[in-house]
Amino acid sequence: MKFNDLDIKKWKESDINVNSLWLINERDKRGKHSNKYHGNFIPQIPYQLIKRYTKEQDIVLDMFLGSGTTLFECENLKRNFIGFDINEDIITFVEDKMEQSNKINFDIQNCDTSNPTDFDNKIKKSLNKLNSKRVQFVIMHPPYLDIVKFTNKNEDLSQISDLTQFVKTFNKVVQNALNYLETNRYFAIVIGDVYKKGEVIPLSFYVMDAIKRNFKVKLKGIVVKNIEGNRGKLGKGGIWRYRALKSDYYIFKHEYILVFKKEF
Repeated sequence: MKFNDLDIKKWKESDINVNSLWLINERDKRGKHSNKYHGNFIPQIPYQLIKRYTKEQDIVLDMFLGSGTTLFECENLKRNFIGFDINEDIITFVEDKMEQSNKINFDIQNCDTSNPTDFDNKIKKSLNKLNSKRVQFVIMHPPYLDIVKFTNKNEDLSQISDLTQFVKTFNKVVQNALNYLETNRYFAIVIGDVYKKGEVIPLSFYVMDAIKRNFKVKLKGIVVKNIEGNRGKLGKGGIWRYRALKSDYYIFKHEYILVFKKEF
């Protein structure tokens, strides 16, 4: 248990969810969290992962910063933070939210995390600012192919519609992150599947398979999280249920949290 601060003697009192199915009724809206950025994930996910796989003052690296969900949880849990995003506008948004914060050490930058040169330059600058050479946990919540386009940049993962190219590019992101993750520490990928051209594309499984094939890691968990409260998909009598019954598909109400342990 040296990788976290949990008091195992008080295990019955712990709020850490160790089940492989997470049923969460609604997103945590406390503090700086908001649901204005399309594609952000619920704060309960980074809360659970950060608390289980890090200690106070450890550095958490977020390869897709988005609207800052993981950063805000790091602030709440007293973990230091490094975050990157390809979208300059969202960097400014998060910087404004953290303007008065002095609770943790953090650095956020505009970066193409699939580009080794750009990433190396930025991560070294961030680590130097935090007086460290490695991070202790990595979290990644990438786009799900081109379902939501976050920028108009060609190098943006959300611009990639070809599955093979997406997985290949995302592998570069993983490689870049793992170069700076301490050995025997953990990383998590939050990802869902997509529905295209009349069939389910199991994006999460393709990503999981590629990581196992290309990196010396152990898969520690496949957590299924429901998306209760997803826009337009609430309740049993909504328009999505009508459309599903009229057709032959099932409504997506889940995402996967893939947890790995780095062993190199």
